[in-house]
Amino acid sequence: MTPAARVSAAIEILDRIISGDAAERALTTWARGSRFAGSKDRAAVRDHVFGALRCWRSFAWLGGGASGRALMLGALRDANISPKTIFTGEGHAPARLGPDDSAGQSLEAAPLAVRCDMPDWLMDQIVADLGDRAETVCAVLRHRAAVHLRVNLSRTTRDDAARMLADEGITTRPLCNVKTGLQVTENERRVVQSAAYLEGMVELQDSASQQAIARCHITPDMRVLDFCAGGGGKALALADRSAEVFAHDVDPNRMRDIPQRAQRAGVDIARLDTSTLAGNTPFDMVFCDSPCSGSGTWRRAPDAKWRLTPDRLNDLNAMQDSVLDQAADLVAPQGQLIYATCSFLTRENRARVDAFLARTSGWHVVDELRLLPASDQDGFYLAVIARG
Repeated sequence: MTPAARVSAAIEILDRIISGDAAERALTTWARGSRFAGSKDRAAVRDHVFGALRCWRSFAWLGGGASGRALMLGALRDANISPKTIFTGEGHAPARLGPDDSAGQSLEAAPLAVRCDMPDWLMDQIVADLGDRAETVCAVLRHRAAVHLRVNLSRTTRDDAARMLADEGITTRPLCNVKTGLQVTENERRVVQSAAYLEGMVELQDSASQQAIARCHITPDMRVLDFCAGGGGKALALADRSAEVFAHDVDPNRMRDIPQRAQRAGVDIARLDTSTLAGNTPFDMVFCDSPCSGSGTWRRAPDAKWRLTPDRLNDLNAMQDSVLDQAADLVAPQGQLIYATCSFLTRENRARVDAFLARTSGWHVVDELRLLPASDQDGFYLAVIARG
């Protein structure tokens, strides 16, 4: 595919998303109908689509509209590429520019929420939460996130894992903020087919999550419950610290990949459904990676930013309160309750912890970690809450 044909494909996919399709489904539908597209073409089209989703409002401002065509016009203008070189109407290129494709105003004239690529209703809250860091954080979220790996230190060393990946052409560098972390700097799409990954030496996990797990005080004799386990990423990291780890999720189907992932990593993780939780209590630590907006990871799932509404955020807050209340009953008398989200919004983080402390006696915060999205990490929050 030519660069212009890739832009045409992105326009088609974006129009499907605008019509209501989820981003991944729209991409899959296009790929299935475009067998001619090679792996590099699919990757390039995906990058166009996700770039537009991250920068939806600013690209629409620069493109003069909210259609797929306008968004890609805005993307080119944002990159200082003349749209005339792409919108030629030749072959599979987008149609030539017309009167409706005039350039939008400069971003300098745009409202703050547009410049920051945020919903209007959320921008004031972000400014209230972050103050003069708000625009910097929002700017980070406009760009693609790096690919980070967690090295299973019970299986190998970070240096050996890096050498193993390098043997397959995957270049990495050590992360300075966590001893288990590597950042992939070249050939990131090869990782999941590499021997290091398939043999359980490394897992895909952002450095922020790794920093959060490292903040947890874990000893080999501890019984640890990952209360909202999902696919098991945190459970695997906890198990690599030699704890006896159990995984639970309100929807057991979300945990279906844990046995295979645990076997690959060489650890044991017992899955518990809700009906069997009480029979396995108490736990020395209950880790609650609570459902949240995912604001700290919006670079990776940018369509989630535009699906979030005030009502949805209220619902998430209610779920977060419920998670804390349920999990507290599972903690041993001298144990710890860990509350975590991949969000940087105060309403989902310290506000939920304070609400829990206000309605539940006998608990106090002993440690807290707040990470904002940056070039080397996603956004993340963790509070360690203890009895007494």
